[in-house]
Amino acid sequence: MSATANLDLAVIGNCQIAALIDDRGRIVWACLPRPDADPVFCALLRRSGGDATSGVFAVDLKDMTVATRSYTRNTAIVETTLTDAHGNSLRITDFCPRFRTRGRNFRPMVIVRVIEPIKGRPIVTVRLRPRCDNGADDPQRIAGSHHIRFVSPQLSYRVTTNSSLSPLLDESAIVLNAPLAFILAPDETIEETPLTLARTWLEETRNYWHEWIRGLAVPFDWQEAVIRSAITLKLCTFEDTGAVLAALTTSIPEMAGSVRNWDYRFCWLRDSFFVILALNHLGATNTMQGYLRYLDHIVARNPGGDLQPLYGITGEAQIEERIIDTLDGYRGMGPVRVGNLAYQQVQHDVYGAVVLAARQLFFDQRLTNPGDAALFARTEVLGERAVKMFAVPDAGPWEFRGIERAHTFSSVMCWAACDRLARIATQLNITDRAAFWRTSANAMREEILARAWNQNKQTFVSSFEGADLDATSLLLPDLGFIEASDPRFVSTLNAVERELVRGDLVFRYVHADDFGVPANTFTMCSFWYVNALAAVGRVIEARGIFEKLLRRRNSAGLLSEDIDPASGEQWGNFPQTYSMVGIITCATRLSRTWEEML
Repeated sequence: MSATANLDLAVIGNCQIAALIDDRGRIVWACLPRPDADPVFCALLRRSGGDATSGVFAVDLKDMTVATRSYTRNTAIVETTLTDAHGNSLRITDFCPRFRTRGRNFRPMVIVRVIEPIKGRPIVTVRLRPRCDNGADDPQRIAGSHHIRFVSPQLSYRVTTNSSLSPLLDESAIVLNAPLAFILAPDETIEETPLTLARTWLEETRNYWHEWIRGLAVPFDWQEAVIRSAITLKLCTFEDTGAVLAALTTSIPEMAGSVRNWDYRFCWLRDSFFVILALNHLGATNTMQGYLRYLDHIVARNPGGDLQPLYGITGEAQIEERIIDTLDGYRGMGPVRVGNLAYQQVQHDVYGAVVLAARQLFFDQRLTNPGDAALFARTEVLGERAVKMFAVPDAGPWEFRGIERAHTFSSVMCWAACDRLARIATQLNITDRAAFWRTSANAMREEILARAWNQNKQTFVSSFEGADLDATSLLLPDLGFIEASDPRFVSTLNAVERELVRGDLVFRYVHADDFGVPANTFTMCSFWYVNALAAVGRVIEARGIFEKLLRRRNSAGLLSEDIDPASGEQWGNFPQTYSMVGIITCATRLSRTWEEML
């Protein structure tokens, strides 16, 4: 990678694996055999200079002058066109196969790349340089008749191709005068002709995504942005278990030169709730059911109701964090971390996140296995924990590593757990439990209103009896805690605008934390701001800011976690599901109705 590595990346995937492709058509990040595994392609986290081009799958066009990249409409298929100084051009098509066959989803650990000439006689060099053990080593390469096997202690796989193998092995230039297919797959023989198989899978995959999109209930306005967000969120799920990943990368720093480099390839229960809520707005019920199945297993493994903020994508609880010195970091900005110590933190908002997600089982008639009294009884254990812990200090939603306070957001989410349990009990006609949970919720709400409101500043603050603001206060109406028209919320919104808003961008907070004062804005907070503006009736203003935020997406229509308010550059792990959620929720709220426009 060059010193100008950036997050202008596109994502391909199939809910089993995923890969990131840069603006020159290079695969720079892909973990196999699942998204939290060893990065086989890891150039995204390698410093420029030296052997920086290892960990990449690149097609280098001689004398290249122009590169353009886009998604095939309404799919997760990426096409990159490269043109040289002499007018020769080629197309690279990348995808991971996904389609229905034999009554189930076919989603193998496979990346397919097709390179074909468009005009003239382009001269190319294909650099296929996977790595293993977090970039430390090269896997052993073993050439066959039409494939190259890559063997390491962690994983064995092969690339099957109709290309001559010699130019691949010695990276010599060739004239591209016919289409070439590369199928990276498990180390098994592929009987079909690679190009024929690639084209068959391409057509089937295209049809799958088109059918999936046709089943979404998209708003009238901003359809392209919503569709791209929905596909991206789906690509950040691990279908085998139903887990939702916070992002597909590790250690992209939140800001230049900081050590805020975290591994986001895990399932945060809080973030996942917002993802599922957004997809539910669009009618993506299968993804929602998969996550609810994941939640059910998590809760079943913790009968006492004591939950972690995050789990591994197969539900594992131990996610030890360690520093990897074999990767340099994004633009050389280490450290690179594998694992996330936040699994050990106490974050009480998790009880509300789980109950808010599970409530769908009791009200949504579309679901195959609706909730019943037995499931309600198991869910009540979480409510009991929420009542006990709602005013107890924790690490909060921003996961402070050295600070514990009674965070307002955590307390409100605990209240939400009890409030929704009361509603579920009413739905199930369990009157005594409905009364119990309503009484509990009301008592919690009164204490939160008394302790989280700062009379001097006339605003809700980030923690009980505190003075600092944070952007989670913008969520109070959406969580049902307070009406948007309430003078206390309007005053809070005004305070957030004074202290945290910078144009269309919003800081999560501006006070110092474990690592100093944040320099970059948190993208999801900007969408919370848009929703808050709409909730108080400032709809025209909200639409204008939303349009500005959409222009901040990269060329593939995607967003990371953070944005530099000075340069506009994206930072943080990518693609950030939280950020993509914001596009869907704002578009759904602000769009004109189909009835208005047709």
